[in-house]
Amino acid sequence: MDTTDLLLAIFHHLLVFSLAGIIGAEFVLIRGDLPAATLRRLVGIDRHYGIIAMLIVIVGIARVIYGLKGWEFYVYNWVFWAKMAAFVIVGLLSIIPTVRFGSWSRQASASPGFQVPAAQLASVRTYVRAEALIFLLIPVFAAAMARGYGY
Repeated sequence: MDTTDLLLAIFHHLLVFSLAGIIGAEFVLIRGDLPAATLRRLVGIDRHYGIIAMLIVIVGIARVIYGLKGWEFYVYNWVFWAKMAAFVIVGLLSIIPTVRFGSWSRQASASPGFQVPAAQLASVRTYVRAEALIFLLIPVFAAAMARGYGY
């Protein structure tokens, strides 16, 4: 067994599970009112979301290049591309919440009585729910790939 492949796989899986935890944390934190402290926490969590997502991409590319299966397995595998599409969709869905969290946090810092508009909060909840649902497809596609589907 190749140690590089093993280490990349471990790191990749830990990062993906971390991203799932972050999506879960955001989901829980936006369920109720959003006082300034919660907004600051959301901004910090969301910053980690971006960092972890970037690391997932970097480690994923390393797995394609240096992994045991070889880049051909991935490039010609429709399940891999479905997994990538799900990852990109999750990333795109995360843009609106990221922008809103930052905006709300700045407004709360400038005005202590700031209340998150209910319509905006409902919209962000919808985006985070959609992120979570699409994210569930990623391990489904990963499990299929691990068993040779799509190649």
